[in-house]
Amino acid sequence: MIFGIRAVIEAIEAGKEIDRLLIKKDMQGDLSRELFAAIKGLDIPVQRVPLERLNRITRKNHQGVIAFTTQITYQHVENLVPMLFEEGKDPFFVLLDGVTDVRNFGAIARTAECAGVDAIILPSRNSVSVNADAIKTSAGALHTLPVCRENNISQTIRFLKNSGIRIVGATEKGDKDYTKGDYTGPVCLIMGAEDKGIPQEHLALCDEWARIPILGKIESLNVSVAAGVLMYEIVKQRNHPSGT
Repeated sequence: MIFGIRAVIEAIEAGKEIDRLLIKKDMQGDLSRELFAAIKGLDIPVQRVPLERLNRITRKNHQGVIAFTTQITYQHVENLVPMLFEEGKDPFFVLLDGVTDVRNFGAIARTAECAGVDAIILPSRNSVSVNADAIKTSAGALHTLPVCRENNISQTIRFLKNSGIRIVGATEKGDKDYTKGDYTGPVCLIMGAEDKGIPQEHLALCDEWARIPILGKIESLNVSVAAGVLMYEIVKQRNHPSGT
């Protein structure tokens, strides 16, 4: 955590990876204008918050600004896709669309690393962050597994589709059992929030909807469990494309 306008500006100018930035709602003045100039064009999620929230985080002289740094360097899908194709790989991505629980995220990352996923994709807003709890739950997987943070998820999905990557959305709305899909080529698996699922505008961009049968009385699986089931179906099909 970094607090104070000048300290945050210096961290940004030094190339520190900023996970998110909290700024007092009505902050004004020359230094604040300098701060906004420093973050212009950067993929740093900014939240305008009441002074009380900042004071709950620290009672020190934060000057209305608190930045949280991350322990990893975020990547961009546009850079990874051509590199993976050049290496002769069929890219395998997992996009977490609205997942906010860090322990679920860490568990998904751990499974993803074991399943040979090439990268996890996160929205830059309304999403989980790579923090100490996530890294611990991932058993260190987040130190080696690339994580992409993207501003516009619709645009990211379209880029993946245009790159020849099949988009598979995990949803109970699907009319096809997850084992019936074809995941042997380049694929991106989208997992939504447990309470809301994948947003409709992103579901509409999917090439396929995969449904995990629920045979008990509870309506849905934990998102990390569901992600594990689907990732390993992809692994199974890639290792045994004929279904044997």
